[in-house]
Amino acid sequence: MKKVTIKIPKILIFIVAFFFVCIIGKLAYVAISPNIDGINLRVFANNRNTKEEVIQAKRGSIYDRDGNALASMVNSYTLIAYLDPSRTKDINNPQHVVDKEKTAKLLNELLGLDYEDTLERLNIKDAYQVEFVGAKDISESKKNEIEALNIPGIDFITGQKRAYNMGSFASYILGYTKKDEEGQITGELGIESAYDDILKGKNGKLTYEADAYGYRLPNAEVMREEAVEGDEIYLTLDNKIQLFAENVTDKLSSEIKMDWMIFTVMNAKTGEILASSTSPDFNPNDLSGLKSYVNPLVSYPYEPGSVMKVFSFAAAIEEGLYNGTEEYQSGKIKVGDYTIRDHNGGEGWGPISFDQGFANSSNVAATLLSRKLGVDLLKKYYTELGFGSKTGIELLSEEEGIIDFHEEVGLATASFGQGIMVTPIQLLQALTIMANDGTMIKPYIVSKIVNGNNETIYEGKREEVAKVYSKETIDYMNNLMYDAVYNGTAGHMWVADKTTVIGKTGTAQIGSSHGYLTGYYDYIRSFAGLFPKEDPEILVYVALEKPQAGIDVVAKEVTKAIDNIASYLGLEDTNEEITNLKVELKNFISSEVNTTVEDLKNKKLKVITLGSGKYVTNQYPLKGMKVLEGSKVFLVSNSDDYQMVDLTGWSLSEVMTYADLLKIKVDFEGSGFVQSQSIAKDTLVTSDMTLHVVLSK
Repeated sequence: MKKVTIKIPKILIFIVAFFFVCIIGKLAYVAISPNIDGINLRVFANNRNTKEEVIQAKRGSIYDRDGNALASMVNSYTLIAYLDPSRTKDINNPQHVVDKEKTAKLLNELLGLDYEDTLERLNIKDAYQVEFVGAKDISESKKNEIEALNIPGIDFITGQKRAYNMGSFASYILGYTKKDEEGQITGELGIESAYDDILKGKNGKLTYEADAYGYRLPNAEVMREEAVEGDEIYLTLDNKIQLFAENVTDKLSSEIKMDWMIFTVMNAKTGEILASSTSPDFNPNDLSGLKSYVNPLVSYPYEPGSVMKVFSFAAAIEEGLYNGTEEYQSGKIKVGDYTIRDHNGGEGWGPISFDQGFANSSNVAATLLSRKLGVDLLKKYYTELGFGSKTGIELLSEEEGIIDFHEEVGLATASFGQGIMVTPIQLLQALTIMANDGTMIKPYIVSKIVNGNNETIYEGKREEVAKVYSKETIDYMNNLMYDAVYNGTAGHMWVADKTTVIGKTGTAQIGSSHGYLTGYYDYIRSFAGLFPKEDPEILVYVALEKPQAGIDVVAKEVTKAIDNIASYLGLEDTNEEITNLKVELKNFISSEVNTTVEDLKNKKLKVITLGSGKYVTNQYPLKGMKVLEGSKVFLVSNSDDYQMVDLTGWSLSEVMTYADLLKIKVDFEGSGFVQSQSIAKDTLVTSDMTLHVVLSK
């Protein structure tokens, strides 16, 4: 047999060998080198098989001064439907949607979901599960309603959402939040925005090896980085005082047409904002009613009107340029090419003293004093009082206002609050001089900040800004402001029943690009008041733009609120005769009920006992507070068999205190004192009850 020899060209052998060497070289390079084409293969491989899950940090809550939650995180739910039949192992217990038409119909009826859209989503082919537009952030109660329908294949993904427990309560102070597609919550407006960084905390994460489908591999190590909860913020707001303020703005805005209104209450000695209510407001839970992103308290400068006479008159007194008994001709005065008139159409009150001029809110008196002061001196006082500068309160978008006036007309109008722009918070700060012998106190609204370890990392405190006037000047102004309320032509309607109020009204024209508006209602009406007179502690400021009603309607509601605040804080009167009738309360907690009741009755106090227990577990007012003889003292015993008492003749503040101790809700209609109640006397009270009272004068 002849041997066959196959000859392979050498060039072919060389080419094959060359490619073989290249492949081996490439494999060796890949095995040895960490980077290929600029890519780290180890990192690339790990990333392809490593999955991260975000652990959302719990956003910190916002509380009032007493620890009542105003904004907090609550569970929310996203509705999902399982469509894959493979989930069902027992046909008698289906775990996927079986009747799609019925499911769409029920979800339409309960949640308002569009029937056709829902049915279309339930018919998506090869989908394991689907979500629904409009079925996110479902509440706990709504989830329970859906579950009660027992719809096969319906389930929920648990998440969290921001809840504002009292609806529109202090909405412009609190602000609101928004949630993005990744579930991250961000603060918008108010405290939520100003303190977003510390409220939101820091997200954590889970890191683990996953298969091609994203599921964790068996026995895979899980790296967990814990989330850090957001800090919690306590505000200076007082729940009850805020409610008094809200009642005023709600009632007036429902009865009077106006552009906006603000009512703020401040502790003038410490600078704490106790309440601030606006109209219109909004509900941060659903943003219903949100028409403006501007909080009038800090972000709306306007011409304040005659409230500024407090500061221009005080400047003249401080400089020794004021003689209260000196007379001048009221009515009108020529300034340059303009005529300045008193508010009664320029008729005036004939020759009157400057003291009477303040009481009657005379523009002519203020103009004459401004001539004595001059531009530089008046501007110096206004600047020292903080006008034209931000107060620095813990709210975003604070405006500076404008204090820029010149000779003659500008000087004159600035003395009675026209031609300059200020904000309510600047006025509140400046008016603190009346409670601190001429020293101005900075306003603040954050009481403290507490971290996740329950450590207080920040605490608000009283801060003196400047000494502007002497005590002698303030004492004189105290009497002038008393006369403005009790003896003046414009202030008598601001007299309260339970405390002595000193104050000053304001009426200002509204500027526009074409000059001042000239309509019948085109004014900003305001009132600034402090009480009690002998030692002013509480400062209130109310302002309304274009109210279509007499200011007496506003004054009636505001003075009711002042009376409620005075009663609640024990500031009903401070004259010597009343002071001698005040009783300072001791700590009665853990003492026997019977002996405590007897002791309090001997001091001529009315005792309201809650429960039939032997020992006192809570009391109101608290230890150290002073109350007048005849006042009510509430004692809670160590028994929760609370029986309703007869509330006839009680004030609203007393009813609110009683309901708070009973841990029940209360609503009311009317004003004054209790005429009738929804829960009869001797009825056993439970926490699910709501007490409704009717008030009348």
